[in-house]
Amino acid sequence: MQAAELVLDSKPALAPSPAWLRWLGKGVDWSVISIGAALATLIFINVVMHAMAKDLAWLTELGEMMMVWVTFLGGASAAHRGAHMSINEFLDKLTPARRRWADAAVQCFTLVVLAVVLFYGVRIVQGSWGNVLTTLEWPMAWQYMPMPLGMGLMMVFVAWDLVLILRGYPREQRYPAD
Repeated sequence: MQAAELVLDSKPALAPSPAWLRWLGKGVDWSVISIGAALATLIFINVVMHAMAKDLAWLTELGEMMMVWVTFLGGASAAHRGAHMSINEFLDKLTPARRRWADAAVQCFTLVVLAVVLFYGVRIVQGSWGNVLTTLEWPMAWQYMPMPLGMGLMMVFVAWDLVLILRGYPREQRYPAD
C-alpha cells in the first residue's frame, strides 16, 4: 500500500444519517444564508439612507426581526454540525465507554433545556398574535416565532446525535473534522 492509501484508510467512516435529516439540515443552512444575505442588503441600504440624512424606520424594524430569525436558525444549523461550544477537557480523559455515556447524558440534558424553551416559546408566540410591530404592523408573533422553531429544529438534530451516541458512534464519526 502507498502512503496516501494508508491515510485514507485510517480516516473513520461517517455515521449514516437519513436523507430527510440531511435535507432538513440543508434547508436550514440555505435559510440562514438567504436571510443573512437579505439582512446584509438591508443594513447597507440603511447605512446609505442615513448618509443621505434619510430614515426608513421599517428598514430598522425588519432588520431586527431578520436578526432574530438568523440567530435561532443559525443555532439549529450549528446543532446539525455539532458546532456549539463545548469544554471537553474532562470528557476527553474518559474511556471510550464512559465518554459515550457522558455524551449521552449531556445530550439528554440539552434536550430537556430545549424542550422547556420550546414550550415557553410556543406560549409566547400564541400570546403575541394580537400585538403588532410598530412600523411594519405585522403580528409580533412573527418576531417571536424563530425561537420555538429553532428549538424544535435543534431538538431534532440533538436527538439524532443521541441516537448515534447510543448506537456507539464516536464524535469523529458523527461530525467530520474540518
